[in-house]
Amino acid sequence: MGLSSRLVGMPFKELVKEVTWRETMNYAASIEDNNSRYFDDEREGGVTAPPMFAVAVTFPVIERIWDFVDGNDFPLEIMPTMVHHTEHIQFFRPIRPDEIMTVKGRIAAILPHRAGTRVVIRFDVTDKVGKEVFCEHIGAMMRGIECDDRGGGQEALPNAPSLDRDDGRIWESRIKIDALRPFIYDGCSRIFFPIHTSRSFARQVGLPDIILQGTATLAYAARDITNREADSDPARLKAISCRFSGMVMPGTEITVRLHERKITEQGTNLYFSVLNGDGRIAISNGYALIGRELNPAWTACA
Repeated sequence: MGLSSRLVGMPFKELVKEVTWRETMNYAASIEDNNSRYFDDEREGGVTAPPMFAVAVTFPVIERIWDFVDGNDFPLEIMPTMVHHTEHIQFFRPIRPDEIMTVKGRIAAILPHRAGTRVVIRFDVTDKVGKEVFCEHIGAMMRGIECDDRGGGQEALPNAPSLDRDDGRIWESRIKIDALRPFIYDGCSRIFFPIHTSRSFARQVGLPDIILQGTATLAYAARDITNREADSDPARLKAISCRFSGMVMPGTEITVRLHERKITEQGTNLYFSVLNGDGRIAISNGYALIGRELNPAWTACA
């Protein structure tokens, strides 16, 4: 069983998602982010969602992808081989409670990889009047699945800036990941996969124990980057991306490390990584764009 790049461009059925204040507040609580912008519903303009809440908006499509595949061409039987490999989100404005979002997805790229085949799904999320809220590219590694051709779609993928070296250190923060964190994140985000909550299942697929969700690890990094580099204003986080490179075990700690800060006309490019409790890389190629306080220049996903 293999994958062919002829599937690039295949659309998914639309998802209409209503965002509630309970969901956005619960997500912020799950990553221990007490930023008043997420909780103080008496503040002018009301509350907003943490930036990484975006993954909770699109996850229902990934969770039940067989209901959203528009046609019979995609080999759904390979889905158990899928591992979250990369993440890239471009934010056009914060998500707010009581909004109706429309999620439109399609296969953006299918590319050969030494570990199998990399499939990138693009989600364009708009509000009730059709304006863009965010654009997400999820990279999934289909382990052991061969690509039947040279692949396609690479040229259309977002290209985040990267560092030649990541040994610089501007600041770092250490975050305790308590034993219940995967369960709390699971319940508050509604992002469910049993390797994060079932020891039996995790061990059946070769893991030593349950592991923290990759999006939770990234959300902690986004939390600290927003609070330290954007004056705690989530509206200034314009993009975030990374590669998931290692496991985080509950009952340990992670270290979010900012390597470099580069100021450009668009804003400030930040380069970061996250280490797990063993000092190994859990998130690599971390990149975030912090927009300027007033009218940051930013172009939409092409």
